[in-house]
Amino acid sequence: MMKYAFLFDMDGVIIDSNPFHKIALKEFCKRYGHDLDDAQLHSKIYGRTNKDWIPNVFGDIPREQVAEYGEEKEAMFREIYKHDVKPLKGLLNFLAQAEELKIDQAIATSAPRSNVDFTLQHTGIEKYFKAILDEAYVSKGKPDPEIYIKTAAALGYRPDHCVVFEDSLSGVQAGKAAGCKVVGISTTHSAEELNQTDLVIADFDEITVSRLLSILFKE
Repeated sequence: MMKYAFLFDMDGVIIDSNPFHKIALKEFCKRYGHDLDDAQLHSKIYGRTNKDWIPNVFGDIPREQVAEYGEEKEAMFREIYKHDVKPLKGLLNFLAQAEELKIDQAIATSAPRSNVDFTLQHTGIEKYFKAILDEAYVSKGKPDPEIYIKTAAALGYRPDHCVVFEDSLSGVQAGKAAGCKVVGISTTHSAEELNQTDLVIADFDEITVSRLLSILFKE
């Protein structure tokens, strides 16, 4: 069997955290005078790094203030979410299947490292990942393909031998632009909205690793 690698976004893929991010984002933005509706959250924030979305909302502010705002919002998120963190349905079994088949796996996320560490601490899944790239590794956030190109390289794979798991539209665009196969997870967007992907699933109970590879690579 040809060798493939799996690249996982984090929020909405590894954990169903976006409902809690939504609460934190709305509370944080309202604290500073920006009462955002759902459409604005989708258009201005979702799928982007803090250094990208904060200027979208707050305008041209100093880099230091962007960093401070970002960590303030993430601290709010972690406090709200800390008692509810759990892996997405079916994920643990899926990761174990991939490991058994010797498929290399990585995390490629727009989130800051503080949230990655928080997630790994509460889910206990760090052992499955040979590489973990967060927002600090890229200069351009999704939909730019940089994060997935770099993560594929970190594992030593060509992008066309990698499968990206994404829930956001900007993430899907990034994965496709990198040259990867993309599986959409319908936690944040509907299956219809994720129609640019190669396959859409609601969670990891819907597919086995072997079945996934047979669909995507016609093995």
